[in-house]
Amino acid sequence: MHFEPFNEIGDTPHILVDGTGNEHTVLALSHWPKSGTPAALKEDLSAEIVFKYLDHPEHHVKIEAATNNHFDEDGLIGVYTLINPQKAAERRELLIDVASAGDFGTYKEREAARVAFTLARYADAERSPLDAGIFEQPYASMGDSLYLELLPRLPEMVAHPDRFRKHWEEDEALLDRSERAIRSGKISIRENPALDLAVVTLPDETTPEGVERFTQNQAPVCHPLALHTATERFRLLLVQGRTYEFQYRYETWVQYVSRRPSPRVDLTPLAADLSGQEEGRGTWEFDGVDQITPGMRLTGTPESRIAPERFIQQIESFLSSAPPAWDPYDSE
Repeated sequence: MHFEPFNEIGDTPHILVDGTGNEHTVLALSHWPKSGTPAALKEDLSAEIVFKYLDHPEHHVKIEAATNNHFDEDGLIGVYTLINPQKAAERRELLIDVASAGDFGTYKEREAARVAFTLARYADAERSPLDAGIFEQPYASMGDSLYLELLPRLPEMVAHPDRFRKHWEEDEALLDRSERAIRSGKISIRENPALDLAVVTLPDETTPEGVERFTQNQAPVCHPLALHTATERFRLLLVQGRTYEFQYRYETWVQYVSRRPSPRVDLTPLAADLSGQEEGRGTWEFDGVDQITPGMRLTGTPESRIAPERFIQQIESFLSSAPPAWDPYDSE
């Protein structure tokens, strides 16, 4: 089996790894919404789905081409595993951990985080060591080029992450500081399991530092890997003084199967209500329930007029009563 760029696949029958396919997709191995992946193969990550596919010959199809319509760590690991099954099997747990760090912002082994940081740097137009021309292409062609560049580089990154230190050490330093702050209580996490909500209180004096992830481009005061690994809740409310942001994690967009996240609800009515309470000093905006990692935040002013406890109460009240507005799961 071999990789073929999605932009060039044409009418070639293929296996689609991660993402969404087209009319020539014979089999989807993807956790994306409504992907059509066989129920017997479903797992949280597309990379896990590929490993499960390889474990079960009864589901194999006689197809030689593998592809993906976008680039990220989970997709890269899945494609690499499908076209290099024996080599991937030797590092199965680490590869899955890398995919988790990239997609979900959770990790078990620090080596996996380092590989994910390295891949993110290579895929960042402003910081990548790759030829700048790659990032001047249309999105689809850029993704294809990243696969062609990084599939042959991935084995070395996984086997020898120290060789790529300059690409991950900045992210790791922020991760270390964030994890220390959580352990010490400087960053506190209060969970509401019934609402699948974690209220994260950040210290006022923390200065944001940039972190790039494929599913979200943030300037967090707490590294996403530190936060997401520290809580199982899939709805996050970040509180820093009177600055607030609500976030749906990526797990709530895909077909996550090890446990069902609480369904997303549309925060547009709540945003309108909160905007009224700001009395013209700012506007609350929600990205939309169908976005990959949508958030709700205040624009026009850095701080809200609403006191923290009152704001938290309104979030919790709305989440407890609003109807589900997103269903990524295939009908089975």
